[in-house]
Amino acid sequence: MIKKILLGAFCMAQFSLVYANENPVETVHNYPLTSYSGNFQKVPKTVIIKTKKFKIRIDKQPNGKYLYQAWGVNSKLTSKPSMIISNGELIPDGTGGNYYYEFTNNGYTYQVWRNYLTDSASAAPYTLVVNDTNGNEIANEDGRVVKN
Repeated sequence: MIKKILLGAFCMAQFSLVYANENPVETVHNYPLTSYSGNFQKVPKTVIIKTKKFKIRIDKQPNGKYLYQAWGVNSKLTSKPSMIISNGELIPDGTGGNYYYEFTNNGYTYQVWRNYLTDSASAAPYTLVVNDTNGNEIANEDGRVVKN
């Protein structure tokens, strides 16, 4: 009797394994950039960050592009921005939810990275990276959210 029970349990386990191999695993779908909101976090419509030298405001525009406005760190956001760049893009970085905004102005590239996944819990949530017309990095500053 025990032999029949053990044989039945062994057969059921074998059939379960065969059945599991025949069914494909559901795959994660790639979402188009226009509907990207990160896998774990939602991309805000407006974010204001403060770096060592700048206050930066990024707004999503009705056309789906992004607007970059920057002030000196000691300036008020109600004053006229020292720089305005339109037609920015949101670019996902991997599948963990990281992304960055990219803006170009007179050959310079401005990237504001959102760092959800980092090696350190104390890492800043945003990083401003500016490259010149030759692709050389001329600024790299960590930033913290002032208003979200």
